[in-house]
Amino acid sequence: MFLVDAPVTGRRQVARGMFVLGFHAPEIANSVRAGQFVNIGWTPGPLLRRPFSVYRAEDSHIEVVLKAVGVGTEQLLAMQIGHRVSCLGPLGRGFEMTGSGVVLVSGGLGVAPMPLAVRDARAAGMEVTWVHGARTAADLCAEADGDRVIWATDDGSQGFHGTAVVAAPDADLVLACGPNPMLAAAAERWPHAQVAVETYMGCGTGVCLGCAVPLHRGGYDRACTEGPVYRAGDVDWSALPSHLHYAVGA
Repeated sequence: MFLVDAPVTGRRQVARGMFVLGFHAPEIANSVRAGQFVNIGWTPGPLLRRPFSVYRAEDSHIEVVLKAVGVGTEQLLAMQIGHRVSCLGPLGRGFEMTGSGVVLVSGGLGVAPMPLAVRDARAAGMEVTWVHGARTAADLCAEADGDRVIWATDDGSQGFHGTAVVAAPDADLVLACGPNPMLAAAAERWPHAQVAVETYMGCGTGVCLGCAVPLHRGGYDRACTEGPVYRAGDVDWSALPSHLHYAVGA
């Protein structure tokens, strides 16, 4: 884990209201794994840092993907090239890559950890199918990658008419990220899937206990340390809020 004074290096739009921010953070870029996240703070800014999945990491730079969903993300998106943030990471437990092929399933901002998952899967010699879903074609991330890409939209405006979970093929290894109702549906179809769980986070390092994830076996884990990646069937989805996304700080 590193604490980096990271300047903003780039900004681009990848879907309606969805942007990618780049930061120069070589220590994090050289060590992060798919599914891990960074906690970002800035001055003047919110009291608590904001957690974001690492979207890409290469050439001493990391990227995160976000929408303006609150004051914090509005401030981040207003930053110009050269503005500096305090970036803590990599944090959390990422995806485990095993086998000859993997299916990635993402919904909306659940695209956040997937480009890095593609990178790690290819490094392991795996064939990658990426299924990405959103409400409409305009909400689909334009940067999906993989040996096979499947689009899904709730309104049928692009690709499969329905959810990414329904559109996805079966596989021994499924990695998913998206709204909690989507992950609950993924857990019903693939209890063995690895999912990046949505929950509020405070410290991001296991101290504040604000990111508790309820488990079917009883008790709670901390998403920031034991997670955010879990076996889908282990999580008590009925006890998690349906409107959160850990990869996007408000």
